[in-house]
Amino acid sequence: MPLNVAHAADDTPPAPAVASAHPAATAAGIAALEAGGNAFDAAVAVTAALAVVEPQGSGLGGGGFWLLHDAREDRDVMIDGREEAPGAATREMYLDDKGNFVQDLSRNGALAAGIPGEPAALVHIAERYGTLDLATTLAPAIRLARDGFRINNHMHQLAQYRKKTLAKHPASAKLILDEDGEPLVPGEVLKQPDLANTLQALADKGRDGFYDGDIARQLVEAVRSAGGIWTRQDLLDYDIVEREPIRGTYRTPSGEYEIISAAPPSSGGPVLVEALNILEGFDWGALDDVQRRHVTIEAMRRAYRDRAVYLGDPDFVDMPIERLTDKNYAAGLRVGIRTDRATRSDEIAGVTADHANGRHTTHFSVIDAEGNRVSATLSVNFPFGSGMVAAGTGVFLNDEMDDFSAKPLTPNGYGLVGSEANAIAPGKRPLSSMSPTFVVGEDREIALGTPGGSRIITMVLLGILDFAHGGDAASVVGTPRYHHQYLPDHVEYEPGALSAETLAGLKKLGHKFEKVNRHYGDMHAVIWNKAEATMDAASDPRGIGCAAVGQQAPICEHESRDGEVTASE
Repeated sequence: MPLNVAHAADDTPPAPAVASAHPAATAAGIAALEAGGNAFDAAVAVTAALAVVEPQGSGLGGGGFWLLHDAREDRDVMIDGREEAPGAATREMYLDDKGNFVQDLSRNGALAAGIPGEPAALVHIAERYGTLDLATTLAPAIRLARDGFRINNHMHQLAQYRKKTLAKHPASAKLILDEDGEPLVPGEVLKQPDLANTLQALADKGRDGFYDGDIARQLVEAVRSAGGIWTRQDLLDYDIVEREPIRGTYRTPSGEYEIISAAPPSSGGPVLVEALNILEGFDWGALDDVQRRHVTIEAMRRAYRDRAVYLGDPDFVDMPIERLTDKNYAAGLRVGIRTDRATRSDEIAGVTADHANGRHTTHFSVIDAEGNRVSATLSVNFPFGSGMVAAGTGVFLNDEMDDFSAKPLTPNGYGLVGSEANAIAPGKRPLSSMSPTFVVGEDREIALGTPGGSRIITMVLLGILDFAHGGDAASVVGTPRYHHQYLPDHVEYEPGALSAETLAGLKKLGHKFEKVNRHYGDMHAVIWNKAEATMDAASDPRGIGCAAVGQQAPICEHESRDGEVTASE
């Protein structure tokens, strides 16, 4: 059995389980449970620890979506901690005087940063849903920041990728680069005393420890001195939003599953439910390998088309969510799927100018002994966000402003096009692909999600299909990945995802392909097998993550598919 897979049996209620992208973060979650906390306390601890040990993927300078299930109240809620556009933001702020999109402005440096939401979400979850205080749940993260942790190969590689941007910002360079301007090498200990102090301020003062006082002053001064537009009022005005999740169902011969997923400003829930509604109308068991992938690609194509046309921040945009997630609407889309050839994206009514006017994120899943669940996907967008650390705070600022549609039909950093629905506006939250999800059946339920930019939704879709058709946690997180996002009109796939026979069959149908020369995504899943009162958890073999079941320190050591050997410390 791979050591990043954990099982527990013969426990009623089941032992709690945590699966996250880093062994130290999983250990922080287990510590919160050992201290008497619930899944929501564990979520706070894991989130904060990931902010320290995965600054390339998430952090206090970023945001995310936390999907929660409160077992006592039998209630699901999405905590929207997505970043917001500053009050001085304008829809033309990334265009030059000729109206051309200047991508460097939305992806690198202070002007690319939205107002962070993660600190507010930590406080909200702790105060509203947790049982422990922040001093307890943030303690592992504070210790990791102050005492340090060993840099792994993945962090080193992403720092190498972002080296030029990191070097432009003194506080970033001092933290991540050596005296010669090269990224710190794997095995070196990274200590972040400024970040430890910021986390301590959050533990001591709650939201005011970040959004007011000295930390807020340092953040705004750093941003404005580097050409950004934040104000103290922007920070004071930020708040999380509790949103009703997107719901749907997916029926298989063995039973029906309820889908509970992220709501806008995440596009994940609507796109997932629409795609699953389309696929539900096919006889899955009667399809061969080529046909299964063909209809799945066609469902992806149509659902991503609707993402581009309709979705945005619900506080700014009216969206036809009820129609997009309706099974009759999916039936109409299904009629257009031919079994003998691929649909060209330009054959579908698309995004026009008239209509429009990774692993650089992270995820974790938790289920506790009471049945409380958390599925959370967090991000700073590109590796190390904007590349800028706000001096004195240790906080890497996000570059989530790139997730807006800066200009209709102009692709963002992940190749996604958008329309007026996702245009920049002050206080608006950019559309996201982050898709924390629950799938609940009569006998089994799963919490799952992954990083991966525009490919997040299709990875979760493939994971749901694997689970609904009988897969266990290891199978769900390990399932081979392929992706279509409407535009560009080709299928991307990771090494080994499609056999030569399947690839040939799909090409014969007219599908075009682009191989991704590395494995992508970093999925983490926890399954509660309710009938057997057992828990099953797994972390993606593509990453360095760790799954643990029961209140014990995780022991994780495995070799990722990209050849990196890691171990818990």
